[in-house]
Amino acid sequence: MNSSAHADVGRRHRHSRVRSWLTGIVAVLAVLGLLVTGYGVAVEPRLILDEERIQARLPGLGAGWEGAEVMVFADLQVGMWWDNTGMIERVVETTVAADPAAVLLPGDFVYRSEADLEERVQDVTRLLDPLTGAGIPVYAVMGNHDYAVGAVDELTTAFEEHGIEVLANEAVPVPGAAPGPGLFMVGIGPSSVGKAAPQEAFDGVPEAAARLVMMHNPTTFPELPAGAAPMAVAGHTHCGQIAVPLLSRWSYLGLTEEEEIVADGFAPPD
Repeated sequence: MNSSAHADVGRRHRHSRVRSWLTGIVAVLAVLGLLVTGYGVAVEPRLILDEERIQARLPGLGAGWEGAEVMVFADLQVGMWWDNTGMIERVVETTVAADPAAVLLPGDFVYRSEADLEERVQDVTRLLDPLTGAGIPVYAVMGNHDYAVGAVDELTTAFEEHGIEVLANEAVPVPGAAPGPGLFMVGIGPSSVGKAAPQEAFDGVPEAAARLVMMHNPTTFPELPAGAAPMAVAGHTHCGQIAVPLLSRWSYLGLTEEEEIVADGFAPPD
């Protein structure tokens, strides 16, 4: 065999190895993609209940509230494809067992407008009924999906009939048996659909009163009156929805650039 034939065989072998190497990489990436997708769709949201506890001291709150717990969960989005009602039931069960001083629900209760709206609202109230059935004060604000599907009036009526107080840019005192100054709950509508009125929400709250602020969109926070919210909670971002570990700004919200990035928790304003 001459040198030219040897060179041709060598090139074919190298090309074959490169193709095999690339095929292996593609296969590995495909398998990893399937595993990540399976974990993100079938495992993490359905089997793993993350609980995060934060200690906060609210100025103006009476000593009788020391150690009181307030629990928060949001974005149920009942009616979404393959919706996660099983986990909602688990969250509600866990919340009832904790017997908190109050429960906050920062919006987005329903999804999809083509479904029967009355049925969706009934599903949501059925899922949340154990909270008020246990005598826990429950407060809610509406989210952008609730407005998008035209469910705000129906949800508000159903919630109030079932003992859930809906706050639309307003504040109410939280009932409590503890002596001394109490707690005001401030609820703000979703800014993403133009329903947030932060200044209006604080009307009637005494200046020195302890208050806890709930909103659907965390981007409303910079619009709050200075010093008005020693503690604020929000929903909407799903903690970034999709976030690469160690790169919190690389998320679904970052890709769409629809609003300020808030991933892996609440981000204070600059």
